[in-house]
Formats: sequence, structure tokens, C-alpha cells
Amino acid sequence: MKKAIRGVVGAICLLTALNVAPGASQAEGRPLEWADCGDGLQCGEVAVPADWGKPRGGRVRLAVARLPARDQAAKKGVLLVNLGGPAQQISVLRVAKSAFSDLTRWFDVVVSDPRGFEASAGITCPYPAPLPENLEWASPGQAEYERYRTANHRFGVDCGRVAAGPLAGHLDSRQVAYDMDAIRAALGQDRLDYYGNSYGTVFAQAYARHFPGRVGRMYLDSVLDHTTRSWVDWLLPRARTVERNLERFAQWCGEQVDCALHGRDVVEVWDEVLERAAREPIPAGSTTVNASRIASRTNPGFEQEWPDLARAIAEAHAGDATRFAEQPVGGRDPDLSRIMFCADFPYPSDYRVVKSFEARLRQVTPHIGWVAAWPMAYHCAGLPGKGTYPPERLRELGPGAGPVLVAGGEYDGTTPPQDARRVTAQWGNARYLPVKGGHALYLSGHPCVREHVHRYLLTGELPGEGAVCGAA
Repeated sequence: MKKAIRGVVGAICLLTALNVAPGASQAEGRPLEWADCGDGLQCGEVAVPADWGKPRGGRVRLAVARLPARDQAAKKGVLLVNLGGPAQQISVLRVAKSAFSDLTRWFDVVVSDPRGFEASAGITCPYPAPLPENLEWASPGQAEYERYRTANHRFGVDCGRVAAGPLAGHLDSRQVAYDMDAIRAALGQDRLDYYGNSYGTVFAQAYARHFPGRVGRMYLDSVLDHTTRSWVDWLLPRARTVERNLERFAQWCGEQVDCALHGRDVVEVWDEVLERAAREPIPAGSTTVNASRIASRTNPGFEQEWPDLARAIAEAHAGDATRFAEQPVGGRDPDLSRIMFCADFPYPSDYRVVKSFEARLRQVTPHIGWVAAWPMAYHCAGLPGKGTYPPERLRELGPGAGPVLVAGGEYDGTTPPQDARRVTAQWGNARYLPVKGGHALYLSGHPCVREHVHRYLLTGELPGEGAVCGAA
């Protein structure tokens, strides 16, 4: 089971693109009709408006797939799932369906590719989204950044406006929330029972804003806060979590005699490496590596990578930064993801503004947390049509809705626990479960989390006040 769960987390990160067999077409206003489409899945389609602001306008079709409950006669209900991204869902489920074997003891597990992605009226971008030069995105030079911004703007026009066709300007979480409600109705459910992971929690926040009376049992894992309009307030929890992860790494190194930096002040060595690379790039075989590349390649939140990180820092301090020159292993985000992301999170892309964010973060997280200013800038730099559904505060859920279960990992620098706490507090009718862990807690196989989630989805019972899940 743990191997399967690690596989689904990897699948989400790699965003493996596989062809999805076509399912049965759903007549408008009628229940979903399912047809086998391979790999144990059943597929169907739901027709929805391209723009929910014009519900009688042109329509697109959403691809939907389900892993049926193993015992249909004894199943407890239907659970709509979104694993994050924003990205396609059906092809990920195909390669990682064993990770949901616990849930299919009780539920039909249903996923849908979000509008525009893969099988859901998929948008084919004419060329891949650009990447930063030499993958240096943390505090780049202004000239490099402006070249990237120009390329990303061109991509946003050609993909998000031209190739998107009727979906142009209608790729945001508000539209997805209405799509989710159409799927709920097609599934014959009075309320939506939902499990959202990472970006799937943004869709959940949108759904609760627009359909508060239809929220059933909802479990949110690794919450991305879509309620805060102050970018500095939004960035600070990320920066502080990454900074604490560097301190955890340093503490681990002090306790592990085989750590390449054992017996040294790890944070001091790290600072010296960055300062040296900022003055003059460090040799790395036939090339050199600058401070931006080193900071861009370092994430101290992954404990399994700590031994390699220690060796990389020690060698760079000794004058050989080859390990930081190596290409990272992993896949790209889907080309469309940044367009939806920046429709929901219209992050500033002016170089001077982002540098000012970096300067603010350096005051409180001077060693590495400050890098949090840059990832969103690279998503959104120059994109046209940003902010069609910007962050806004949540209202308390009404009578009969929820309650909602929310879990956050203490070491998660992407969706830090403060995001989950803010969202939980605004809803009122919700319970936050703090966890000693990182991102995607349920999918990562955290046994305490999975136990609480199963009990909640089956019975509605929340963890007790003050409940905490320790390290897995």
C-alpha cells in the first residue's frame, strides 16, 4: 500500500499524460451514463456551459471517471476527488488507482479532468510553456527575468486566448466550482462529498462560496489559501516554513555522523556558499553555477534528500558545485496549469515589486525562506487575463453544511499549515488537524491521517479538539 501511495504522489508531481478512453456521452439534464474505459475505470461525460456567466451559451464536455466501490450493494456513497495541480486527473488515477483501495471499500471514487485539461474539452497549446533560463528562478537578474516575462506573455496569448477557443477567459476556480455542482447533480447526489488535495482545496473553497448549502462531508489536505489578498501575508508562512526546514536539516546533520557537514555550522556554511556564488559563480565541471541556480535547486523540506543536499553544500563550499548543476529529476506542470493558477492568484509580475517582496522576506527569513517570493512570479509573469477569480474571504458555512475536516503538514513549504488554519477559522464549521508531516498527507500514507479521514467520511465524526497526528 505504501508503495502505491508513493506512486500516486509521484504521478501527481510528474503529471503523466496518458490517453483516456472515451466514455458514454451524457444527455443534458440526465444522470451520468457509465461505460467501461479500461484499467478498471468507468467513464462518462457531463455537458456544461463554457462560461457559467452565460449558462445558455456554448457548451463544453467534462470527462468524468470513477473507480466503483468494490461492493455496490454495501457502498456508503460517492466521493468526488481532486488530487491537485491544477492538472488532469483521469490519467493519474489510471496509473495510481491502488492508492484508493481503502476508499473503494465504501465509496465510488469519482474524478474529472478540470475544464480545458486533457479529456475535458482539452486545450492543445501550440508549444510548451517557457522555463526560466538554466532553471534559475530564485532572484534572477532583471534582464533574464524580462526575457522570460516576454516569452510567458506570448505563451499566454497563444495558448490561453487563441488555442483556448470558447474557454478563453473562463479557466478559473469559480467556473470549476459550477462544473463540480453539475457533476454532483449528474451523480444524483443532494450534497457534494469531496476530497481535495493541494490545488483541489482551492476548488473546494470556491464551491463552498457559491454552493454553501450543498457542502456534504469535505476533507481538505494541504490547503492552498485562496482568501488572502495581501501577498506579503500570503508569502510569509511559506518563507517561515522553508526557513524552519533548513533549521531542521541543520539539526539532523548535527546528529548524524555520516552527514557530509557533521560537526560544522550548517547554516553558516550554506550562507557562505550563496555569498561566494553571488560574487563569482562556482566551478561545476565544464560550467559554473551562480547563487540563483543554487537557491533554485535547494528545498530542505524533503528529508529523504538531506544526505545528498549535505554533500552538495559541502562540495560547493570546497569549490565544486557540480551537484547543483545537475538537471532535476521530474516532469513539468501541464502547460495550462499556470493559466488557471494565475486566474485565481493574480500574482504581481513586475520585477521591482517581486524584488521588494524578496527584500521583505529576507528581513525575517534571511537564509532561504526568501526564495518564496519567486515561484509565483514565474507562473504569472506577463500572462494576460490574470485575476478573473481573485482571492476573497470565506463566509461561515450555513446550517446543515459540513462540518469540514482540514489537515496540514507542519513541514509543508508549498501549502504551509497557516493556510489551513486561516481557511478553517473562516468557515467556523470546520476542524483543523495538525500533522507532523509534509505535503499530500493522505496520499503519502500517513496512518494517523488516514484513520481520521476514513472515520470522518464514513460517520461524520471529526477528530477530537486538540487532536494531533505525530510523525508517520
